[in-house]
Amino acid sequence: MSDLLDPRNDFVFKRIFGSEENKDVLLVFLNRTFAESGEQPLTEIVLLNPYTDKDAPLDKQSIFDIWAKTAEGKLINIEMQLFNKYDIEKRTLYYWSKRYSSQLQEGQTYKELKKCVTINILNYPFIANERYHNVFHLREDHTGLELSDDLEVHFMELSKLDDQSVPMEGGLINWLLFLKGADKSNWEVLQMNEPTLKKAMDTLEFLSQDREARRLYEERQKYLHDEASMIEWATEKGIAKGEQKKAIEIAKNMLSLGIEVSVIAKAIGLSQSEVELLKD
Repeated sequence: MSDLLDPRNDFVFKRIFGSEENKDVLLVFLNRTFAESGEQPLTEIVLLNPYTDKDAPLDKQSIFDIWAKTAEGKLINIEMQLFNKYDIEKRTLYYWSKRYSSQLQEGQTYKELKKCVTINILNYPFIANERYHNVFHLREDHTGLELSDDLEVHFMELSKLDDQSVPMEGGLINWLLFLKGADKSNWEVLQMNEPTLKKAMDTLEFLSQDREARRLYEERQKYLHDEASMIEWATEKGIAKGEQKKAIEIAKNMLSLGIEVSVIAKAIGLSQSEVELLKD
């Protein structure tokens, strides 16, 4: 896939799955996902934050998750994670709880709350088993009795897929192999198994040949790399999240005052290259 953009980049992922014209692609992907957790297929989906040309890779207002709603009002959030942000399980529950509670208007009863589903597609190993698709619910420890169906969290780990084994039938694995970057020589088999994949592949090829899309992709890729470097640095140094944020804010303030990079690096305990990243 050397000449193709990487569909694991969240900007590209949202262009393929989160735009109005590709809603059919998203619907099939979700139905393959839910087929593995025993749910009824969806017939339609409403995009709550569809991709638009205003979605700029470095704009803090741009959200590259996909937010959608089913005809029954069930909320779905899909997030592509190219790099390990750490504490993904706490982060997932935090954002799940915000989406769940934000449904209620003043005066409404708890009965109005609809199910919220989070789907995390990870480009790194996370769960200590061999399954590439794990699904979590709220269940009683001994009997497996479900307390409520309102919480459902999926983790799909691309790193657990075997690139060599191309499946012989339809299903979610075909979509995940495409996302992981299956060799183009396998595309034909994947789309025979999953015909709607052809539209996802066509979209990726179109974006890969579009100069402006490539420029935005490279901006986003650099941002994701830089963010991952900062997180990695903070984790290695064992700096608590609050302290890390504080150090970065102080460094940014010092940069805005025109203080030299070498002076900031010395004062904060960052390397000069890490301060340069903040400058960008």
